Amino acid sequence: MDLTYTPEEEEFRARLRQWLGKALPTLPAEPSPDDWPGRRAHDLGWQRMLYDAGYADVHWDASPTTRLIFLEETERAGAPYVGANFVGLLHAGPTIAAEGTAEQRARWLPPILCGEEVWCQGFSEPDAGSDLAALRTRACRDGDDYVVTGSKIWTSHAEVADWCELLVRTDPSAPKHRGITWLAMPMDAPGVTVRPLRTLAGSAEFAEVFLDEVRVPVANRVGEENDGWRVTMVTLSFERGTAFVGEVVACRRVLGELARTARENGRWDDPGVRRRLGRLNAEFRALWRLTQWNVSEAEANGGVPGVGGSVFKLRYSHARQELYDTAADVLGPDCLDLDRPWTLDRLSSLAYTIAAGTSQIQRTIVAERILGLPKGR
Repeated sequence: MDLTYTPEEEEFRARLRQWLGKALPTLPAEPSPDDWPGRRAHDLGWQRMLYDAGYADVHWDASPTTRLIFLEETERAGAPYVGANFVGLLHAGPTIAAEGTAEQRARWLPPILCGEEVWCQGFSEPDAGSDLAALRTRACRDGDDYVVTGSKIWTSHAEVADWCELLVRTDPSAPKHRGITWLAMPMDAPGVTVRPLRTLAGSAEFAEVFLDEVRVPVANRVGEENDGWRVTMVTLSFERGTAFVGEVVACRRVLGELARTARENGRWDDPGVRRRLGRLNAEFRALWRLTQWNVSEAEANGGVPGVGGSVFKLRYSHARQELYDTAADVLGPDCLDLDRPWTLDRLSSLAYTIAAGTSQIQRTIVAERILGLPKGR
């Protein structure tokens, strides 16, 4: 396996780095974290800049290695994250590119790429917990439409989204993994109600979504009816395999800042702190190599990440929590200051062992699909 970059890939890196140096100083200031319409406008404005410069297609039309370089360089330069449209760019868009029809790709991919439409994810439900396939939201076929009734929870950016990647149950009599369908639902459809949720950190990027006989055209189905679980596995492979790449680079940057802070405030003199920082440095270097391995595997499999993404997601979630626990140790009493970015990051890190599939689910996937252990009863 070759983990080095080709001359063409390095040329892409240099060209992107030069463009970032010119483009980033022209960006307007970021809006308040609670101003989601403003955040949407800011994030889509950045996406439009990428589109006009020819960099918007890296999320699915470029090779996984090119996408890796793009995420690495934009994070190192301090460029905005995908923000309000992370579902469209990192989950729904790649899924539609891989599984959608030509008409669906033509309809939904260009507006995502040029910063015109935002997507949210309607997967989790209040009573399903970690067992995603236990979802109860029903979709009954009525001519050229599905009539959808149910509810979703932890729907990221639902309050500013135009579309929702929605999982519904279309055959209640089938085994639970076989009666599911993947739909693209317009968020302005009659019967859709969005209720924002406030997190521990005080933000409201999540919402409950209630669906009361919402009509979704059959033409909005990605994949075949009742084949939604397989399509969902494609979505989750992107979510676990490549969507966190930029965050690994961000954690390595934070780790360097943390070491500098420890030297400045005297915590570096504690051998226990130095040991933890050194181990985290090795941890994130290993995670970066694992990322490169997963990208190489994706290139060999038509661009879709494999189950190795679960290994990455499992270890990254815990490493991120350990990083911000160490940050609290370095900061001491200052770690209670909510105006410090690391404090809010520590609170948000608590969710990473749940988001994109709990650590328990990831261990089950690793056990069954990588190690070949028997399925639990």
